[in-house]
Amino acid sequence: MQKGYPNKRAIVIGASMGGLLAARALADYYGEVTVVERDALPDVYEPRKGVPQGRHAHGLLARGREVLEQLFPGFTEEMVAQGATSGDIVDKVLWFNHGFYLCNSPSKLFGLAISRPMLEGNVRRRLLQLSNVRLRERCAVLEPTFDRAQGRVTGVRVQSRGGSDGAQMMIADFVVDASGRGSASPAWLDAWGYPKPREELIEINLGYVTRQYRRLPEHLRGMSGAIIAACPPDWRFGVILSQEGDRWIVTLGGYLGDHAPTDDYGLVDFARSLQKPEIFDLVRVAEPLCPLMPYRFSANLRRHYEELSRFPAGFLVFGDALCSFNPVYGQGMTVACMESLALRECLAAGTQEIAERFFRAASQLIDIPWQIAVGSDLQHPRVEGKRTTQVRFINRYIARLYRAAQDDGVLASRFLEVANLMRQPAALFDPQTAFRVWKGNGAPARTITIPRGRTT
Repeated sequence: MQKGYPNKRAIVIGASMGGLLAARALADYYGEVTVVERDALPDVYEPRKGVPQGRHAHGLLARGREVLEQLFPGFTEEMVAQGATSGDIVDKVLWFNHGFYLCNSPSKLFGLAISRPMLEGNVRRRLLQLSNVRLRERCAVLEPTFDRAQGRVTGVRVQSRGGSDGAQMMIADFVVDASGRGSASPAWLDAWGYPKPREELIEINLGYVTRQYRRLPEHLRGMSGAIIAACPPDWRFGVILSQEGDRWIVTLGGYLGDHAPTDDYGLVDFARSLQKPEIFDLVRVAEPLCPLMPYRFSANLRRHYEELSRFPAGFLVFGDALCSFNPVYGQGMTVACMESLALRECLAAGTQEIAERFFRAASQLIDIPWQIAVGSDLQHPRVEGKRTTQVRFINRYIARLYRAAQDDGVLASRFLEVANLMRQPAALFDPQTAFRVWKGNGAPARTITIPRGRTT
């Protein structure tokens, strides 16, 4: 593999999806790439402490699957061989929002239904097959080392976990902070005399509960999943997705303290309260495979590193450390995939001012999923945030699109292409699409909206 800097070393802080994807980009250019992770990483597909959300439902968007296939050729085929489900996102998943189901119809939009531990484990396995990448686990990064005279990060100070060894130095020409939402980079920058990035926060106080169930062929009438989105009047949501090992994963929750209960009876009753019955019909009869697992998510958080006029050389911030989205929209892993491609392009142009160039590129990638997540969350009247004229218009338009798309497979596909980051949002407003939305809202609304092939 040809590299731009064969005699140089790079270090990535964190071996979650963001860190692995950053390392994949670096591996094309650096002679040695080391991923440093504080956890002991499992040999089997099981959740770990450093990824608490790994126990819950995850969605790899179509664009994310496409990028993983580009970074690791044959990845989809390997996952399917191990039991993951690859299928048509439009035709094989129920999507309910704004009072309507999207029309199920064949499309070219394909996704990969897989658990987070299996997905991350296989990305890690494929990454470590590269001869210039190594992993140092059970090792905590205390802080990057910084040369004030040069204005450059020169490595990291680390300490092995569970041992009596003191702090050690790891020298590097480039350090990437992919440590996640709790990144200490703003504090490090402040200590080095650099400005901290502006933070944008949208509080949602989300709480949900997850359980896995035995998956049988007759469940969900052969569909691969169902998404009951949070919408008026109660703003509760539910997700059920197929996974490897003939399992379903079910996640139920709500906003602003309306959290799903953590007892069996309460969970079933919460599922009963959803606006559509598919998830309730399953959880009341399916065989549970694990205890109930709660999770809390406080706020969408974006750090605007692209606005900084000064930034240390040899350093970069990546993934959730840049932006952490409401997980119900399933955007985080896919955005990290796209950032990996952006980092690779930046490295191809050289390392001069690479942080500034990458932050600008990443900001452009983040803008659309951020607008989707925050705009959707701001539909809830009690979520605090600026509701611009544009946000209000788009939310009204999407509600009308859903109504029109109950019978229009073209509209359903177009909406899910945008939601899966395969198309720009402008695709929803082109003249042909806008006409279909207008036409679809001219007919009287139905009182019962059952997807094609379903019965009441």
